[in-house]
Amino acid sequence: MPAQSERQQTANVLLQAYLASIVAESRAHADPPTSSSSGSSDSDDSSSSSEDELLAASGMMLRALGSLYSRRYLAERQPINKSGKNLLLLLTDWKFSRPEIFCAHVRMTPECFDLLLAALQTDPVFHNNSNLPQMPVDMQLAIALYRFGHYGNAISTTMVGLWAGIGFGTVRLITNRVLTALCRQEFRRAAIYWPTGVEREEAKQWVEENSCPAWRDGWVMVDGTLIPLYARPGYFGNTWYDHKSNYSLNLQVMSTPDLQIIDYSVGLPGSQHDSTAFAETRVSQEHDVLLAEDEWIFADSAYPLHAWCQAPYKKYVIVLNQMNL
Repeated sequence: MPAQSERQQTANVLLQAYLASIVAESRAHADPPTSSSSGSSDSDDSSSSSEDELLAASGMMLRALGSLYSRRYLAERQPINKSGKNLLLLLTDWKFSRPEIFCAHVRMTPECFDLLLAALQTDPVFHNNSNLPQMPVDMQLAIALYRFGHYGNAISTTMVGLWAGIGFGTVRLITNRVLTALCRQEFRRAAIYWPTGVEREEAKQWVEENSCPAWRDGWVMVDGTLIPLYARPGYFGNTWYDHKSNYSLNLQVMSTPDLQIIDYSVGLPGSQHDSTAFAETRVSQEHDVLLAEDEWIFADSAYPLHAWCQAPYKKYVIVLNQMNL
């Protein structure tokens, strides 16, 4: 189960106590005490006092719940001195004068960063009608890429917020916005396209020159990799446990020989086999449209063997077995 905040835990305890007091009050009204006429006065007094105590208990719990929900935080918040100098240095100085430092922070070159920024900055997630505008998109993208490129405690909202000079909750909001923009179909269609006829022929020539003429039509390469997760996911955690004893995502990538990514699939748990994850890709589902009759995909032995998806080593072994060699 996902961890609950101290505020939510306190609210749950108060709510349970309030419900218990309501049940006790209902029982007290439904089953009044019976007694003889001589002791009726004393019984009425004790009954009234008991009901008053129950009403006081439920009222106290209700007031405590109201007080809890009227405040955003349980304890008084103390401001933390932060500075955005690191982020400004990254985007205004290191990006131009020290690209190696820029690349170490965001894990891409300044040119690639600018191309990605141009593709994302018009996304509606970065624009709103609030009186308080969002941070510039380049800052949001740099913060998100900084988190994506690091691991462990370095990507916590506390550490990233202190580095960028922003609130800890803002780090989470920025990450969600960038991921939302990256996952849109509009961005995928703009960033990834199927190679043209000229590009496909260039890829085939490279395969022919670096392997053999019989393999030139296998100009697409596919393979899977695992993206480790920082911790066990809160929901269905065991399904993300892979064969390398990590919690991870399964990523399928298809590329041309010059490492141009033309299709991908990500999101399935790391416990899924590559052949299962490969079935989620566009190439697998639309191979009859995307590939010519004589074209096929290079794969390893983990993938299914088809006329359009071949593992040369696997195919060679099958042929040898058929020949009893």
